[in-house]
Amino acid sequence: MASWNQRTVAKRVSCTGVGLHSGRPATLTLAPAPADAGITFVRMDLGVEIPARNEHVVDTMLSTSLGRGGARVATVEHVMAALHGMGIDACRVEVDGPEIPILDGSAAPFTCLVQEAGVKVLPAGKRYLVVDQPVEIRDGDKLARLEPADGFSVSFTADFGHPLITDQSFQVKLGERAFEREVARARTFCFRRDIERMQAMGLAKGGSLENAIVVDEFSILNPEGLRFPDEFARHKVLDAIGDLALFGMPVVGALVAVKSGHAMNQALVKKVLADPAAHRVVRVTGEADAPALRAKVPALAIHEGSAA
Repeated sequence: MASWNQRTVAKRVSCTGVGLHSGRPATLTLAPAPADAGITFVRMDLGVEIPARNEHVVDTMLSTSLGRGGARVATVEHVMAALHGMGIDACRVEVDGPEIPILDGSAAPFTCLVQEAGVKVLPAGKRYLVVDQPVEIRDGDKLARLEPADGFSVSFTADFGHPLITDQSFQVKLGERAFEREVARARTFCFRRDIERMQAMGLAKGGSLENAIVVDEFSILNPEGLRFPDEFARHKVLDAIGDLALFGMPVVGALVAVKSGHAMNQALVKKVLADPAAHRVVRVTGEADAPALRAKVPALAIHEGSAA
């Protein structure tokens, strides 16, 4: 059943892992938040709160990082994608260090955390960013375009320049548990040839076959193989969902992406927000407000009090 109200997690839940790039141990806790609070990252070791919005993006090299007052939280895109995909509007994401734990390299562990916590319905209607005019960013053969639509969908196309993953594409329309079924389990990936270069830059210190797909010149090195034949494109869709979640509210629009990454995704978000003619914000409290969205809100993945 569709819901027009904002939602938060019903109780505190935690997980522990390592940061993909820092290699440091990291503990993350999802905690309830009030209506209209949005998603906020809290550096518990520093006492700094960082709202999960595009204006606080400070780095997009290989992941999306947020910062405020000298404090940073890196690799936020997977947990942001999970919260968005599970219909969570307000949540405190508490971390004890500078990076979100990578866990298995996908968003699935974070969706499981939301399911463990359950969902609490809040006494305020959801706010949506409705795309009214197409907005795009281009850079050579790369493209990220957000255009009007009757819901929220993401399509991604790329040629990764590798015999195993040429001309891969994936498209999904969010709603009716689509994120859980089709996107959440897709893992991050890297090419073996790039690992030494990344580590020389101080990155990928926590990477392993347990939290990333690693590809050499001719094969997938992970013994279990792939979770989907097009897992690479699905993970790029996952990343894009997490990046667009930094609008600070659900989107009614379609993202078309070709070879885009975190930097281009965030540039697109910034460009949309800077153009009042391209978007509007609509608060929906019931069926009477629905026509302003040009779409019905899809049934959410989980319901109040569920902890399955």
